[in-house]
Amino acid sequence: MKKFNIRKVLDGLTATSSSSSAAAQPGAPRENDAVQETLQSEHFQLCKTVRHGFPYQPSSMAFDPVQKILAVGTQTGALRLFGRAGVECYCQHESGAAVIQLQFLINEGALVSALADDSIHLWNLRQKIPAILHSLKFNRERITYCHLPFQSKWLYIGTERGNIHIVNVESFTLSGYVIMWNKAIELSTKTHPGPVVHISDNPMDEGKLLIGFECGVVVLWDLKSKKADYRYNYDEAIHSVAWHHEGKQFVCSHSDGTLTTWNVRAPAKPAQIITPHGKQPKDGKKPEPCKPILKVEYKTTRAGDPFMVLSGGLSYDTLGRRACLTVMHGKSTAVLEMDYPIVDFLTLCETPYPNDFQEPYAVVVLLEKDLVVIDLGQIGYPIFETPYPLTIHESPVTCCEYFADCPAELIPALYSIGSRQKRQGYSKKEWPISGGNWGQGTQSYPEIIITGHADGSIKFWDASALMLQVLYKLKTAKVFERARSKEEKPSTDIVEEDPFAIQTLSWCPESRMLCVAGVSAHVIVYRFSKQEITTEVVQLLEVRMQSEFSEVDSPDPGGEQTPTLPTPGAPPSPQETEVPTQPSTGNSSSDGPRDNIPCLQVRSSPLKQSPGYQVELVIQLVWVSGEPPQQITSLAINSSYGLVVFGNSNGLAVVDYLQKTLLLNMGTSELYSPSDPYQRQPRSPRKARQPSGALCDSNDGSNTSEDRCKSPTSGSTSPCNSDDERKQKFIEKVKFKSRRFSKTVANDFAKMSRKISSTSEQKPDLEERSQRWRSLTCKTHFYCMNKGKAADRMSQKADVCRTKSAPDSYAKDNSFTRSRSSSVTSIERESREAISSFHFCESYPRKTDSVVGPGVLVGTTQGSVMMVALSLPPGGDQRQQQPVGISSCGTLVRLKGGILTMAMLDSTGTLLPPSYEPWYDPNASDEEKEKSRRRRPASPPSSQEGQDSQFAVLCSEKQAKVVAMPSQTCIYKHNITETSFVLRADVVQMAGANFIACFCANGHIMTLSLPSLRPLLDVNYLPLTDMRIARTFCFSNLGQALYLTSPTEIQRITYSQETCDNLQEMLSELFTPVETPEAPNRGFFKGLFGGGAQSLDREDLFGETTAGKASRSLAQHIPGPGSMEGMKGAASGVVGELARARVALDERGQKLGELEERTAAMMASAESFSKHAHDMMLKYKDKKWYQL
Repeated sequence: MKKFNIRKVLDGLTATSSSSSAAAQPGAPRENDAVQETLQSEHFQLCKTVRHGFPYQPSSMAFDPVQKILAVGTQTGALRLFGRAGVECYCQHESGAAVIQLQFLINEGALVSALADDSIHLWNLRQKIPAILHSLKFNRERITYCHLPFQSKWLYIGTERGNIHIVNVESFTLSGYVIMWNKAIELSTKTHPGPVVHISDNPMDEGKLLIGFECGVVVLWDLKSKKADYRYNYDEAIHSVAWHHEGKQFVCSHSDGTLTTWNVRAPAKPAQIITPHGKQPKDGKKPEPCKPILKVEYKTTRAGDPFMVLSGGLSYDTLGRRACLTVMHGKSTAVLEMDYPIVDFLTLCETPYPNDFQEPYAVVVLLEKDLVVIDLGQIGYPIFETPYPLTIHESPVTCCEYFADCPAELIPALYSIGSRQKRQGYSKKEWPISGGNWGQGTQSYPEIIITGHADGSIKFWDASALMLQVLYKLKTAKVFERARSKEEKPSTDIVEEDPFAIQTLSWCPESRMLCVAGVSAHVIVYRFSKQEITTEVVQLLEVRMQSEFSEVDSPDPGGEQTPTLPTPGAPPSPQETEVPTQPSTGNSSSDGPRDNIPCLQVRSSPLKQSPGYQVELVIQLVWVSGEPPQQITSLAINSSYGLVVFGNSNGLAVVDYLQKTLLLNMGTSELYSPSDPYQRQPRSPRKARQPSGALCDSNDGSNTSEDRCKSPTSGSTSPCNSDDERKQKFIEKVKFKSRRFSKTVANDFAKMSRKISSTSEQKPDLEERSQRWRSLTCKTHFYCMNKGKAADRMSQKADVCRTKSAPDSYAKDNSFTRSRSSSVTSIERESREAISSFHFCESYPRKTDSVVGPGVLVGTTQGSVMMVALSLPPGGDQRQQQPVGISSCGTLVRLKGGILTMAMLDSTGTLLPPSYEPWYDPNASDEEKEKSRRRRPASPPSSQEGQDSQFAVLCSEKQAKVVAMPSQTCIYKHNITETSFVLRADVVQMAGANFIACFCANGHIMTLSLPSLRPLLDVNYLPLTDMRIARTFCFSNLGQALYLTSPTEIQRITYSQETCDNLQEMLSELFTPVETPEAPNRGFFKGLFGGGAQSLDREDLFGETTAGKASRSLAQHIPGPGSMEGMKGAASGVVGELARARVALDERGQKLGELEERTAAMMASAESFSKHAHDMMLKYKDKKWYQL
């Protein structure tokens, strides 16, 4: 029976109303109704798939030595589980409290987590998506330490008050047996001993429990007699305790950097006191105190000396030294420096039994931002090569792109190049964390993720089959000269930190062309080659992009400042309130102290370029009249045309990277034709767009997460935004100098000023714009630039003054860095119209065209979509010599909000991707190049008279439109959101059909059909909490999407119903049936004289019959969603019940089989004993006692 879903019914009703209203628009041709749309709401469902990367803010760790699974808990309540390469799992505690400790039920497929909110949880790891079976919340006591002995179901819990409670992990109920702190210490100390910092049982006697209190007291407690056997006192606080496997000695680590070794039966004083990093005085005095030793582990070997591993304990005179792990083995002491502070470490041993020789083989070290595994079996203690993608955050991620269903040969090509970049010196042994099994997924299409980073590096990742593996790393900073010190730092920098940070990138998978834009207003074009080359001189093109408002032609000397100065008593520029970091020439037409200077210096020495991506061309925007260049907001590359196009708040530039020339450098206002109904007039101030300026998170007080959630171009502004504060101060000085205006008053005032100024400025501005347009278009239809004169001619066109650049709010981690320029008011800056997106296409540039031609769609932050036509010379040698022609065709359509994405469909609704040139190796021989190079794909068929043969799909922050081409009539329109705004939109493909996928700032993920724009999915998934999500969220084909959920982790999601249905098969398995190793042989004499391990019937001791019931008010039991109670409530029909019954039967059958084998062995043993007894009886039957 089909499930009834009310949401999908409502979606259908909404779709019917919206599509009918869209179709009813005038000018919509009826033949468009013939486009068959196959996608329905049933094809969509949203769910998380997998999380990659290093666990953000780790706090604890545990390892199952039999299953070979590692668990890591974090300060945000997350749980990450790792097995072999490709086996990863993510879970989350609902409370979000920090995980303070983890304990595996070894080889049982279960895990206990203790949280900072004094709750403990039992996780079932036998299912692909782990779930909580039971929870226990303590009400009166705070949890400080937990201990679960091997093969025991009784969990010891130490508290802040110094008491120890015992929990049955099967039922998650408290035992009535409690060890009170006053009973444990009695009169050994006069004050409270502090929290419990350690609990462990004697490896040789389960009935003896070792309890460590923070003050320095250690108690050996006899569980049966309920009293302390011995008490060990030391003056310094204890941090950790470790047993020798024979149970006769234990070691304590202390806050003064000492290690004390105690004999169990000699509590009077330590058998040994050492300070591993203390300087030993010659006069026999105590060594100088050191930093606390936070943890120590004591592991024995059969063949040699024991290992003692410890963290901390360095001397205080090593200030500034990095965190260290110390490995003491015999007489040698190795100090291993770590890149980050140590959170925890674990020694991996061959046996899970604490009473056997441990045979340690590796140490897992959990650092604040890395995971390191050290090989103890090789000289020098090399580290293992980590198979997990834990280096995403090696440098903060500043941008992200996702490509599903790439060309099949791409991943092998990138892997073969990237494998040469790997470090040497790793351990030769296999990765020791090797548990779990891969999923049996059916997805086989190649997926690639590209991440851009703050240090200028770009990483390519293989993301196929829900895994993630780094393929290749490109360092873009190699192109530039590096300042060796702060003194040498060029004064032309526009960002104080990370001048090479990647802002945006454009990649063509088919041609392998890559184009990246950085925060220092630079663009680098790369080609992919398998051969190494040395570039003697890096090709450089400098571009002078200026403001679109001319000082010479403007009717008012203030230019666009006129709307901001409606009253005579206008305040000074913010330049006077903010300290400028460099001299500014303001609106002066004469060149300032810095003119025609780029922000970064390209290296002058020869550049050795390894196989992989190699620099083809560097484009740099230069300073103009003492003002720095605006950062690049949009970028696109097309290999078929050989063009790169980029834009910012000043305008756009088109560069021919084959001829290395600048073809077009045009202000945004010049793109509008004089008769254009959408031509821009001075506008009320709007919130400045921060496209890639806010690259990393900024938690500065002047830019809170609430501010960043506002629309970059909407009129609603936040009163606590840094730009808005400046605007309010400005208005305050104009009108009331002593009183702060509210947001609404400020907006009304801005609107009023616009009306006042527009009446006097509108007419001259229109004339000036018409005059400029005529001068641009009447002289020649195309902008044809020759190679040598291109840059000069473009920089001299329209000698315009430059205004203040938008503040660069790029910040590394939580720092906040601003642009150095400060010459114009924020109101003027906010009204700037920037280029927000590009799309290369083969379409009809004008309404009158009947033949398609190459062109570029240009979208702006004010919602205008313009078409720029291209005229390309023939291929071959002529392409290298003849110039490319360009002409602007005016505005195509206007939408609400900034343009985010654009695409072209043919008359059947099929996507028309930009044309491309197949990849060829630029350093190969000419014959090989000609074999691989082909003409660009044939153009689509030309339009018949009176018919539209293409659809332009346009999506902005507020709405989506489908426009018929070449008639340029809007046939479908859909308002995506009224109260919020779209952060990311992509035209993607799934199930053989195209649609628009949108992510809104209010957390909604939506999909719209094409071309009718019917809503297919609308799910409230994730509210925008910080700029990182907005910056990195991206959709891809086949229902895939991702975003950076933390500075170190990528979260992948799917919105495909098919993928959600197959997710269980695709996910990896954590638990695999493994035989528990045999217990160590006690030996004949130890068994005879009682020297072996002493077992304890804990059930008899802690059970309700003996210990009684615990106080109900002490802790509250909460059944988890993964328990049988929860499973019954969340059962999804008969199939789920049958599956659970089958699992239960399998487990029961397995246990019965084991029982049968044991019974058979016992029967064989009894039969053998009976036979021997009978033989003995026959032998001595007739003998007298004296004959024996």
